[in-house]
Amino acid sequence: MRLTASAHRLAHSQRLLLQARRSLPASGFATLATAKMATAVPATEVVELIDRLNAAYEKVHVAYEENFWSTKMALAGSSSDALASTKTAYDAFLADPANLAAVRKAQADAEAAGVLSEDQAKALRIMERTFACYITEDPKAAAIKEKINQLEAALAQSRNTMKLGYTDPSSGEHRAASSVQLRNTMRVADDEATRKACYEGVRSIGPFVAEGFVAIVKERNRLARMLGYEDFYDYKVTQAEGFGKRRLFEIMDGLEAQTRPIMEAARERLAREKGASALEPWNMGWALAGDTEKAQDPYFPFEQAVDVWARTFAALGIEYKGSTMTLDLCDRSGKYSNGFCHWPQVAWRRPDGAFVPAKANFTSLATPSQVGSGKTALVTLLHEGGHAAHFANIDQPSPFFSQERAPTSVAYAETQSMFLDALAHDAAWLGRYACSRSGEVMPWHIIEAGLKATQPYDVFALRAMIAVPYFEKALYELPESELTVERLLSLADEVETRVQGGLSPRPMLSVPHPLSDESSCYCHGYVLAEMAVKQTRAHFLSKYGKIVDNDHIGKELTEGYWRPGNGAAFLDLVAQVTGKPLAADDWVHDLQRPLEAVLKEEEADYKAAIAAGPAIKPGQPFDLGMRVRLVHGDELISDSAEGGLAAACDKFKAWVDSAFPKGA
Repeated sequence: MRLTASAHRLAHSQRLLLQARRSLPASGFATLATAKMATAVPATEVVELIDRLNAAYEKVHVAYEENFWSTKMALAGSSSDALASTKTAYDAFLADPANLAAVRKAQADAEAAGVLSEDQAKALRIMERTFACYITEDPKAAAIKEKINQLEAALAQSRNTMKLGYTDPSSGEHRAASSVQLRNTMRVADDEATRKACYEGVRSIGPFVAEGFVAIVKERNRLARMLGYEDFYDYKVTQAEGFGKRRLFEIMDGLEAQTRPIMEAARERLAREKGASALEPWNMGWALAGDTEKAQDPYFPFEQAVDVWARTFAALGIEYKGSTMTLDLCDRSGKYSNGFCHWPQVAWRRPDGAFVPAKANFTSLATPSQVGSGKTALVTLLHEGGHAAHFANIDQPSPFFSQERAPTSVAYAETQSMFLDALAHDAAWLGRYACSRSGEVMPWHIIEAGLKATQPYDVFALRAMIAVPYFEKALYELPESELTVERLLSLADEVETRVQGGLSPRPMLSVPHPLSDESSCYCHGYVLAEMAVKQTRAHFLSKYGKIVDNDHIGKELTEGYWRPGNGAAFLDLVAQVTGKPLAADDWVHDLQRPLEAVLKEEEADYKAAIAAGPAIKPGQPFDLGMRVRLVHGDELISDSAEGGLAAACDKFKAWVDSAFPKGA
């Protein structure tokens, strides 16, 4: 049988003791033996410390995340006070100087004695990195953190109760609608007055949240500067990515400069083809996707989205290692206005070798009866399901490796989800999985029309993506005397106009990320992640010739990106997987490709997809290694523990047909 690392060390120690005994007098050997026995104490203490911190971390993490889900989903009995108190407890554990001191002492003592196993050393290192991100020994800083938690909880509760909607131009009546419904309507409504009314509805979020948000920004900056950072953005990015704000925007500024001429040319082209009014924020999405969105809609039935997502991932060789996932997919009043995925229970491996599977929750905001809702749900499933696959496959000796917060890189986390949601735009995927309720595959002419309508304008998505970090950078750099509601609102418009060329179809202050601690100063991660996605896709296409229905992809993602968790640096992982340092080259190359070349390549992929069909046909059994629960708020719709995932999908389809009847 093989010896463990600790057994090897024990055998080596015994040989040294035997040699010493032969060469020393009895008194000398007694001294050496006593010293050797003393080294066993730190080993025991290390085990106890790691076990204690792992258990304590799980306790505060689970309590906070369960409250996060219940409040964001507006479940019965949810409490913003409970959310704030459990977040404070979570923060207090991470920020306790005694924890960091204990870890550092254990490292020093155990390493000097040579008693650390590889897993113990890894666990202590990630604990040290994690605690170092949150330690605020100054009681004043801790008090500011508590104040920020309370302000954020109050703003979140207020935003959840906002009576959002639009004024129907034909009747003058107020029609309730979530931000997702308003943006979807802007993309598909033929009536410009309705589109403009929806834009004004989304834009109303800014003035509603402005006063509370300004107060939060002031306190965040006060905290960051007390801790020695330039501002809150510098504080957040340094913790998450390991490099500061200045280094980040060196990367961002290069991408901004390379793509500005592409954006300007695209805006000129859109105005030339669709008229100057197409550049109005309420018209842009419709001008780009109005016709194609409606043409594609029959091939993305909402009720089949879960089944399509699951078969897509299974065919990629993705496995969830015994996870339980709860999906809340449909929009309703009071529900948080952005899709997300989180993990009340994170995956990790205990010292006895037992693997702890993840428990994940994720949500989208679909209205099944609305045009475009099926595709929105499917893309959200691919995206959030990608996050879930990543965190389900982290296999390290502590839950600290598996949590979403710093020192987990934002860019690292988002690379995994964005790589997988990109599939929904590939003809190679559409030709296999985009099917109508009667089983007809989306025809090539619809895909071709969509590419012609949108490919020359893909740069708009990039510019919208970089606008948020540029806004947050400018916001946190404002002198405190200028931090007013009026300046906040004008700054949002200024950044949209400067970065996107005009006001955005998604007004800056309707984006939920800046409001919440977890996602504030976060969106740069999407930009770095998209660079990594383009680079990873190019690598796999060069290596294998295809991505869709290639079961090597899941294995490569698991071993290369997912298993290490936050124990490895994002830039190092990208270089290891793709064989070269992270760069924007593949992204910029895609934006610069002539439309004709794109159409030729995509048509060839589509024809190959039609000939092959999906690797896993509808109704064919498959296993993702996961229990799936489909819910609607407090209502349990179906559970794969009762008859399997296919049966759960069938129950979900029936529920959708009943709750959202066609033509209603």
